[in-house]
This record gives sequence, structure tokens and C-alpha cells, in this order.
Amino acid sequence: MAPMVHGLEAKYFGRINFVYLDADDIGTEPFQRALGFYYQPEVYLLDGDGNVLKKWVGYTTEAQFEEEFAKHLQ
Repeated sequence: MAPMVHGLEAKYFGRINFVYLDADDIGTEPFQRALGFYYQPEVYLLDGDGNVLKKWVGYTTEAQFEEEFAKHLQ
């Protein structure tokens, strides 16, 4: 899934800020708890204030991501 997500990151550069969380890094545990992380892969779409707009758990298609992106991009 990583190559697809990196491709989306390039496609939406300047419009969506992609941030990657290392689930194995103990320093990210507070953030993981706050998001309710429990399974890899998980992808979150957050607004500018850090509110979760959408959460995907498990494999997600590029079309599913782009459909949600379109709802929130102006």
C-alpha cells in the first residue's frame, strides 16, 4: 500500500499534508491512543485542526482515498 500512498502524496502535494506515524516507535504511543489506533495499516484524514474526518483500517484502494479527498478539498 505504501507505493500507492506515496503516489497520492505526490499527486496532492501542496493540497494535503501527508504525515507518517511509525507504530513501532514508543514515542508515538500517545498519538496512537488519541486516534484509537489498533491495526496496521490505518490511515486517517484529519482537518487543519486535527479532527479526524475519516479513518480507514486495512487495505484501501486509491479510488476510496480520492473519493474522500474530493469531499474535503475545495
